[in-house]
Amino acid sequence: MKKLLLSCVAVGFGMFAFAQQTYNFKTQMPEQKAVQKMMVGIEPVKSGEITQAGEITSGTRDANSVTIITLGSSANAYSYGYGGGQKAIVAAIPELNMVTNFHRMGGVQDPGGYSGDLGFDISVDGGLNWSNMNEMYRATNNAGGTYFTDAGRYPNHGLWNPAGNTDLNNIRMIYFAATLDGSNATDSWGGYAYGRVNMGDYTDTTKNLQPTHDEYFQYIPDAFTVNTNGDAYAVDINQDWSTGTVAYMNTLIVNKLTWDEAENDYVLEQSLLDAPVDAAITRPAHTSVAFSADGQTGYITMIADNGSTEVIGGGLGMYPVFYKTTDGGSSWGDPIGIQLAGPNGMAGIVNELLTDAQITELYGDPVPPRDEIPYTTAFDCDIAVDANGNLHIGVVIGVCGTDAYSIVSASGMMAAYDIYTTDGGSSWFAVKLGNIQQLRGTWPTDYTEDNRIQITVSPDRETLFVSWLDTDMADVTDNSRPNIFTRGIRPNMWGTADLTCSAGLPTPNNVTFLSEGMWTASFASISDVSLYADGKYTIPMTYQPVAPDVDPALPVVYKYITNFFYTEDDFCVVGNQEIAQVEQVQISQNFPNPSTGETNVSLNMAKGSNVSVEVYNITGQKVYFHDYGYKAAGSFTMTLHTNGLPSGVYFYSVEAGATKVTHKMVVK
Repeated sequence: MKKLLLSCVAVGFGMFAFAQQTYNFKTQMPEQKAVQKMMVGIEPVKSGEITQAGEITSGTRDANSVTIITLGSSANAYSYGYGGGQKAIVAAIPELNMVTNFHRMGGVQDPGGYSGDLGFDISVDGGLNWSNMNEMYRATNNAGGTYFTDAGRYPNHGLWNPAGNTDLNNIRMIYFAATLDGSNATDSWGGYAYGRVNMGDYTDTTKNLQPTHDEYFQYIPDAFTVNTNGDAYAVDINQDWSTGTVAYMNTLIVNKLTWDEAENDYVLEQSLLDAPVDAAITRPAHTSVAFSADGQTGYITMIADNGSTEVIGGGLGMYPVFYKTTDGGSSWGDPIGIQLAGPNGMAGIVNELLTDAQITELYGDPVPPRDEIPYTTAFDCDIAVDANGNLHIGVVIGVCGTDAYSIVSASGMMAAYDIYTTDGGSSWFAVKLGNIQQLRGTWPTDYTEDNRIQITVSPDRETLFVSWLDTDMADVTDNSRPNIFTRGIRPNMWGTADLTCSAGLPTPNNVTFLSEGMWTASFASISDVSLYADGKYTIPMTYQPVAPDVDPALPVVYKYITNFFYTEDDFCVVGNQEIAQVEQVQISQNFPNPSTGETNVSLNMAKGSNVSVEVYNITGQKVYFHDYGYKAAGSFTMTLHTNGLPSGVYFYSVEAGATKVTHKMVVK
């Protein structure tokens, strides 16, 4: 009955959209669609024993950049997610200053190690010192030759600490991974591996295996969380791979792990959640799960179109759909879609995502009114629950493309958002956090990754931090040279919020700017809870430095950002009301300086404007000019090629709107 009702609703909205004015783009715009999951990451190699790495000590925070620490290694980059599938890789227990990084084994710190074994890196002093490569799961089921059917893939994990506990033996690490047992598809997916680790004794572990069965076609769960009661949830998109067509079964698999005191282990309970979607999108693009502080109120979200929202301007797009529980996950409510665009959409999207100049740039005559522009989410998300039990959804929003369920991916016409409710799911608000320059990065063998937007809550859940990946280099059209961008938010019941600023500008912070991780912070993973001490909200972050021309199947080494934090003084903007009161543009000194071959200049702009740069020699002769056209608010980096210039002193002038700044540079 539910599926029939949703179909009728979708038809009704489709008829409504047909009657609306359809607006055309002025020129062909770049567009992207969701990447369909592929069968990846099978490496049938096993040899050697694990070796332990020593501890690595960080320095102190640099005023201009963060400090990067080397963690453990893996046989390849497939541990951290795939095609928008960010996992629960980094976890923290704030009251104990504990941080863990969970991953597959192998690589330079595990010579000859097997990528199907699992381990973790751990710090108990807030990320300053680490013990790396602690193996806690070993694949043993040899199907013949060197192939192991219980090889762990794309693992999730979390930490649980009883209230007031300081004994490491009472802390549990809970893990959940996909395995290649072939029960869903021959020589491929179908199995789950799950269990726990005693954090006082890493050799005290459990291992449980669950194959695909009945109507449960198991694959790779995107969503994972551990609630305050010690229960863990992993949500999987139910897809039958056995026919080779990857048929979506219109349900989500809800895997609940509950503690069995007698067994000293977790027990798996499975249920199916009805989740029909429009046939044209094949499957939900992404799922996420989170619970409140009491462990009773929880939410599951999926990015999809289930026919429950109004179609605007004929544009078929995706949107967040949420399920809610108030009994700790024993039962879940019906799916509810969140309206993004139109007269009933959210003002923070309809009125603030695009400037008037961008709308004119995007559309030919007639230019649509704001409430007739169709919007869509991108294809991944993350969620969190605040101190009042209300859901927050971190997601990228953009204009619907001409192709159904695509997003216009033109630079600056997408933005990171926090979409949140103040009343348990009846009223919704959207706060724009920063413009997105690039949506998708592509590595060799068509390994793709989008912005990986993620949410971190403070220990008291009063403050949230939203992070994403973006390549801010001018004239680059691929998100494979990313930095990590983050913005703090404190929402209120009126749909506005206190936001953090970057050096006084109402824009997100470029976390990896001028650090070792600059333009190499690929596949970043962010903890779902921050640390807090001495007035600092420190956000645990890791990444894999995979360059755009490097095959992700090659070994990787994980990196940890030790000291990116916010304080109370960093919250400087309420909504957008103070933007006009702060300096509008920051233009950096070029780097490196002196330069040989090329040098870079970074801009951070509170408002979008036209940008150009000129370079003059010491006699005042113009030797270089480039017009970048209109650039949206936020940061981006321009590269000046100096290899054709004689050695000497030069001056470069950057003009952004009404601001013009000149700096001196040296060419060797």
